[in-house]
Amino acid sequence: MPNSAEIKIDDKSYTLPVVKGSEQEVAVDISKLRGQSGVITLDPGYKNTGSTTSAITFLDGEKGILRYRGYTIEALAEKSDFLEVSYLLIYGELPTKEAYDKFVNDIKVHTMLHEDIKAILEGFPSNAHPMGVLSSLVCSLTAFYPESLDPNRSSDGVYLSIIRILAKLPTMAAWAHKNELGHPFIYPNNYLDYCSNFTRMMFAVPAEDYEVDPVVNDALNKLLILHADHEQNCSTSTVRIVGSAQASLYASISAGINALWGPLHGGANQAVIEMLENIKADGGDTKKYLDKAKDKNDPFRLMGFGHRVYKNFDPRARIIKKAADQVLEKLGVNDPVLEIAKGLEEAALVDEYFVERKLYPNVDFYSGIIYRAMGIPTDMFTVMFALGRLPGWIAQWKEMRENQEPIGRPRQIYTGNNERAYIPLDQR
Repeated sequence: MPNSAEIKIDDKSYTLPVVKGSEQEVAVDISKLRGQSGVITLDPGYKNTGSTTSAITFLDGEKGILRYRGYTIEALAEKSDFLEVSYLLIYGELPTKEAYDKFVNDIKVHTMLHEDIKAILEGFPSNAHPMGVLSSLVCSLTAFYPESLDPNRSSDGVYLSIIRILAKLPTMAAWAHKNELGHPFIYPNNYLDYCSNFTRMMFAVPAEDYEVDPVVNDALNKLLILHADHEQNCSTSTVRIVGSAQASLYASISAGINALWGPLHGGANQAVIEMLENIKADGGDTKKYLDKAKDKNDPFRLMGFGHRVYKNFDPRARIIKKAADQVLEKLGVNDPVLEIAKGLEEAALVDEYFVERKLYPNVDFYSGIIYRAMGIPTDMFTVMFALGRLPGWIAQWKEMRENQEPIGRPRQIYTGNNERAYIPLDQR
């Protein structure tokens, strides 16, 4: 492979270095092109632009590969738990038993929220979207822990910020849900594991005992692992670019939550359930909607099938399908919407149109099914996504800071008016 590329602009040629990644990915380094030639590249949406080098996640959409720090998503989902995967993403290696125990115990110590946060929560209207509430509460941590505003403080200080956000986000998420319902807040129980503690805060009420279902807990653990990182997507890029301004971890994560809130990014599993609800309201005829999806003149889109990145199959979907089947069987949920989902899945997996185009059910299809079966409302689905993506955001922020990356500053091609003379108001 050549170690340089040549670009010719008018009658001048410029030599640019070629960079090769550890998985043989190849990139032309254009970082000095503008300085040499005065020319920039144009790539709307940055679909063909590498904004950074990263050692965290490898994704090959054509081959259906997803690895965290070199470990396959299949191995991690089967053998690991969410906090161990979080440690791996953030610190680069699987923890020793001693390091893992300390990490877990440190998180448990910080699950409580400052009581004044309850006052902030109670100030939101009950119909406030939980993602808006969550991003606001995360940003408010900079007020409760002002020392976190300096991203260049000691490694111990950064570690404490990381521990606090990992510990407190599940409490914030569950309390946002309780506030929406008008229910009393359930405080953390540090005798429980991470996922069990969250589901208890979500669903327990003071008047009754609450037991965590191990099948549901295992499915939730897998879902969080599967969503933990996904390379330079919209929210992750947002976290990195906000952090590049030396914004605090909490401010950067809050920005990432807002990016994830956009329906084109984190709202896919919610869109799946809304689509299923619409099919149910229209009589539940899955064949009708499969035919609509195949009709190029019909604007209907079958949500939860295919993937923008994975052109073969979504490796996460294969893992979570089994968990979805187990949850539905264990809970014995009698829900016509979930029956429609199963009908769509079965039909699409054997339909020639979908098979030829590799439009298989993706992770959003199955995660939506699991969350609905668990009793999580659709407006909380993106919050669940944020819970899973949190360690990836932290890892990306930490890597960006440690690599001392410059502040993000995309360029543009101006297409507006040329210079114009100012016309006084009384002459217009």
